[in-house]
Amino acid sequence: MVRRYPYERFIAIRRYGDFAFLRNSNWIIYVCDASGQFNIWKQRSYIGDDAYYAYQLTNFVDLIVRSVYTSKANDIIIFFADEKGNENCQVYRMEVDGWPESITNKPNVRHEFGRECISPDGRYLAFSSNERNPLDMDLVLCDMKSGECVTLTKGGYFIPMVWSRDSRKLLVNECFRLDVFRTMLFDVRTGEGKYIMSIEKRARFLPFAFSPDGSSSYLISNMDREFYGIMEYHFDEERFEWLITPNCDVEGAALSHDGRLLAYTTNEDGYSILRIKNIKSSHEVIIETPKGLISKLLFSYDDAKLALSLGTARRPFEIYVLELKDMLLHRLVKAHIGNIPEEEMVDPEIIRYESFDCLKIPAILYKPKELRAGEKLPAIISIHGGPTAQERPWYSSVYQYLVNQGFIILAPNFRGSTGYGKSYERLIYRDWGGGDLKDYEHAVKWLLNQGYVDSNRMGVFGASYGGFATLSCITRIPDYWRAAISICGPSNLITFTKTIRPEWRRWLEELVGDAEKDREMLEERSPINYIDDVKSDLLVIQGANDPRVIKSESDQMVEKLREAGKHVEYYVFEDEGHGISKYNNLVKMGRMIVDFFERRLKV
Repeated sequence: MVRRYPYERFIAIRRYGDFAFLRNSNWIIYVCDASGQFNIWKQRSYIGDDAYYAYQLTNFVDLIVRSVYTSKANDIIIFFADEKGNENCQVYRMEVDGWPESITNKPNVRHEFGRECISPDGRYLAFSSNERNPLDMDLVLCDMKSGECVTLTKGGYFIPMVWSRDSRKLLVNECFRLDVFRTMLFDVRTGEGKYIMSIEKRARFLPFAFSPDGSSSYLISNMDREFYGIMEYHFDEERFEWLITPNCDVEGAALSHDGRLLAYTTNEDGYSILRIKNIKSSHEVIIETPKGLISKLLFSYDDAKLALSLGTARRPFEIYVLELKDMLLHRLVKAHIGNIPEEEMVDPEIIRYESFDCLKIPAILYKPKELRAGEKLPAIISIHGGPTAQERPWYSSVYQYLVNQGFIILAPNFRGSTGYGKSYERLIYRDWGGGDLKDYEHAVKWLLNQGYVDSNRMGVFGASYGGFATLSCITRIPDYWRAAISICGPSNLITFTKTIRPEWRRWLEELVGDAEKDREMLEERSPINYIDDVKSDLLVIQGANDPRVIKSESDQMVEKLREAGKHVEYYVFEDEGHGISKYNNLVKMGRMIVDFFERRLKV
């Protein structure tokens, strides 16, 4: 007999974000929302009597800490934070036991963080800014000693990546196209930069480390390959050397400071596999971890430890530390505090179904633990955002609660999703509401063929692109749905492409289309033009400060639905942006979602 739990126990979680070791590797700092908002905390990084006690270092309510950085040279913390989800991050510094001070204070300017921010010697900060021109993200170098900030690029979209060990060189990515990331090497002393590969290469290059002597760099790339691998670039010889070339994506990597160990993860059908390779001997080991996904890898400055963020379908993301001497992995924090036994939650299964053109679509299926023969259950199609992202087997309070209550959840990795090769990803470029919409229809057909789904109790929901896809489903293939939820979803592709953040517009024509040149296609794909066809009930959720999909995208959809006499419920979070940062809002939104589906689909 399955025990039923209230939603509040599934959402009783702490969310953990970015993290960094202090120069004393016995301490780690991380971002966590245990205070109700994402703040910075400090905790010991080893197992001991006092290891689990956490010290809160910041106490923000409306500011959201997005990323944290440290240096081996001192105990200064650099972090980026924005206000109420507006994504205009400002840069702050603080001593470990001090109080934050602003480095930038320009609320209308976006400051972008990269893989590394502060140089190893603690003197320089590198970030990007759209202050000079809202359409660009320029590379900025700030001298912490003199306070002088210099703009090194003008025009383009640049993100700082990694520093050389001597703090003299900086690798920077220019996001040239959606599928083209070009890497430049900057000399900090002269401010001069040069590309390290042919700019004609249609590939992404993601630097993650310099060699200790600075003679080479390590990059994740899909150059001339379908999947991402790891390569080494030798500067003097201007030569690439492939080191890791799996038949799946390398999704993350880190190099020990002594250059001896390479830690990396591969994405194998949505699950992360962690390996550590000795660069000199080529000996490689697989590290046993809970079956889930790993979002970040980081060596301590003394190379004694490797920290990682790991989540599973039954446990939210948590920070783990691997002691490299004996390869012992221990969990540093506890994210779920609802005290639901893990064995009573559900692990999903990976399935594949055939779409209209015989393309096999991967999907993640969640079913109740007890499924009686002949029983017909309500089902929901969950559509991820991006669209160039991937549904992974991570913890969702909504999924786990609804399945516990007897729902089926199917989350497709439709064409355009990442993790299945760059050809698969490109299938959605300039085809929003095309082949992807047919993938959702065939997901429903697959579910109905399984024999355990009630065709009269189907729902669909998603956020961001997933919100657009949800609106497309209920307007353009309306006969399947009884209930739908769109969270910050574009409703009109013409207005969406005109109002997205200025610095992102350079990619919109390639990903979605041009508002003028492609007007006919965009109008044909816009859900707002099919209001009369809607048959399902709809809940729309929106953040008032959303800079990606602005509030008017939801306003206009809701207004037209109400004018047409359709059933639509609308809720706006006044203190949120493109996503939920405050814990009380997270609980409120989750409760809205599950209540809406239970009211509309359970009976």
